[in-house]
Amino acid sequence: MWPFSKTGPSGFSSSSTAEEVTQGIDGTGLTAIVTGASSGIGTDTARVLALRGVHVVMGVRDVAAGRNVKEAIMKEVPTAKVDVMELDLSSMASVRKFASDFHSSGLPLNILINNAGIMAAPFMLSQNNIEMQFATNHVGHFLLTNLLLEAMKKTAHESKTEGRIVCVSSEAHRRPYPEGIRFDKINDESGYGSWTAYGQSKLANILHANELNRRLKEERVDITANSLHPGVIATNLLRHHSVLNGIVRLFGKYVFKNVQQGAATTCYVALHPQVKGVSGEYFADSNLAKPTSQAKDMELAKKLWELSMNLID
Repeated sequence: MWPFSKTGPSGFSSSSTAEEVTQGIDGTGLTAIVTGASSGIGTDTARVLALRGVHVVMGVRDVAAGRNVKEAIMKEVPTAKVDVMELDLSSMASVRKFASDFHSSGLPLNILINNAGIMAAPFMLSQNNIEMQFATNHVGHFLLTNLLLEAMKKTAHESKTEGRIVCVSSEAHRRPYPEGIRFDKINDESGYGSWTAYGQSKLANILHANELNRRLKEERVDITANSLHPGVIATNLLRHHSVLNGIVRLFGKYVFKNVQQGAATTCYVALHPQVKGVSGEYFADSNLAKPTSQAKDMELAKKLWELSMNLID
């Protein structure tokens, strides 16, 4: 896959793997939370961070699958530090319990990777009566980040090491509803499109990272917040579209990134020294990239922040 990929200013390209972009980096002493780490790019993100010495806390909906991933990582890296904790991003109660359990562990927190997501699901509401893609992909991560932010600030201050928040978005942010975020119609089934709703949630990821960056800079806190497009990857995100999923599995290796390449940009933004001090940016293929003008709209970001605060209240 990607035999003719172009290397960008970082020295990496779309064909670079997570191991390649973190080669030689020592993450010993760092602790990272990775959501959705039991499948797809989340699994390889956890594996490579652990390989680099990072203590990885896997936030997973399916604990049994998470334990299997942990076992596989420990087999490859016997010295790895990996914990598995239950986390269902579509449930605010689950998010609150995860954050509470994490605080009780007494662990520091250097890196938060908001990776979990669902793609193009049919219309349904979460336990908290929020449209499922918006609830899982944005609101759950918004609440999680808010609940863990003080721990990150404390860690950054005490360790004198930059904290990093990484929001996994998508190029699908270019195809949301025309107004970007349907503020008054988030939960309306009428006019719902599974792909545009996905685009809306991915636009929200970028807006969240950007507004978070603005607030952290205002507070002069040594924590960065960035978003990224991992690439088009053949993963189980397409489970709601069986025919499309079948086509992807048949031809994916010729067209799409593999999981190792898909996890690269996340690992690059989370660990690479080139990204030190860089915040409020959007990355793709382990290089800086340009999102849409909607994604850079600070008023839209502030409005989304207010909506999100109301939803988690």
